[in-house]
Amino acid sequence: MEDTAFALPATPKQIAYARSLALKNQTLLPWEVQRDRRSLSAWIDAQARMKPLSELERLPSSKQVAFAERLARIKRRAVPEECFRDKGLMSKWIDGNR
Repeated sequence: MEDTAFALPATPKQIAYARSLALKNQTLLPWEVQRDRRSLSAWIDAQARMKPLSELERLPSSKQVAFAERLARIKRRAVPEECFRDKGLMSKWIDGNR
């Protein structure tokens, strides 16, 4: 465990870059990380390696949509509109209606 009494504070440029990465990756910038340069630098490195999901990657696959529509016909209910915009929601809807 490192002594935080001697840790250097994060620079304003580091914090600004970390905030832009957090916005791009749609994640939160933890307060604990912002306290010193080393931990913020490690967080920045990890976030910079992440590839944000494109809009197409967030959409459900055509197989998911077809399966959900088939389930909806069998169960005589509609697939909620928000499920067509997010593959995670579509997956949860499918699991809940099998």
